[in-house]
Amino acid sequence: MLQDESPGLAGNIIRGLYAITPEEQDTVELLRKVRLALQGGAGVLQYRNKLGEDALRLEQATALRGLTQEFGAMLIVNDDALLAQRVDADGVHLGFEDGSVAAARSLLSQHKIIGVSCYNQLSVAHEAVVAGADYVAFGAFFTSTVKPSAPVATLELLRLARRELSLPLVAIGGITLANGASVLAAGADAVAVISALFDAEDITRTAQQFVKLTY
Repeated sequence: MLQDESPGLAGNIIRGLYAITPEEQDTVELLRKVRLALQGGAGVLQYRNKLGEDALRLEQATALRGLTQEFGAMLIVNDDALLAQRVDADGVHLGFEDGSVAAARSLLSQHKIIGVSCYNQLSVAHEAVVAGADYVAFGAFFTSTVKPSAPVATLELLRLARRELSLPLVAIGGITLANGASVLAAGADAVAVISALFDAEDITRTAQQFVKLTY
C-alpha cells in the first residue's frame, strides 16, 4: 500500500459526521440549529458563511467556538485562517482560492488542523499532503444543492485515495442518509453534510442517524 504520510493531527479527530453550517445570517437561529446537531453527535463543525459581513462572521465564529467547546466538538473555519486564529478555532479548511497551507500554518500554531478541498483531483491531494495538510476532502459525489456546478468526484477516486493516502478523507457533495454508506465503504473517514442535516425536520435525530451510519 502506497501512503504519503502518517495520519497526523487529525487522524483520530476528523471522522464520522462533519457538519457544515448553512448560510444563516441570524446568529440566534444558527446557534439553535448547530446545538441540535451537536446534541446528535456531530464531532466536527465547519463554520461556513460566504455572505456575511466581517463583523457578523466574527460574532458567529466566536459564539460557535464556545458552543463546540461545550460539546467537546472541533471547530473548523472555512476559508479564513485569520478568523480561525482570532477565535482560537481548532483549524481551517482551504479551498482552491483560499491561500496556501504554508500561509495558513504561519498564522496558526502547529497543533491546529488544516484541511484542503481537492475536488476530484488526486494530484491536488498529494500536493496538499506534501504541503502539510492534516486531512483532505473530495467531492461532489452527488448532486449538491449548495454547489450544483461542483466538479464530480467518483467512488473509484475515493478508493484510490484510500489506498494512497493515510490522512483522513472527507467526502462532500449531496451526501444524504440514503447514499452516505457508499462513500464510507469506498474509504471516507467522514461525511460532510449541510442540507441533509440542517434542513431536516429533526436535526438531532438526523445527526444521530449520520453518526450511526459512520461507525
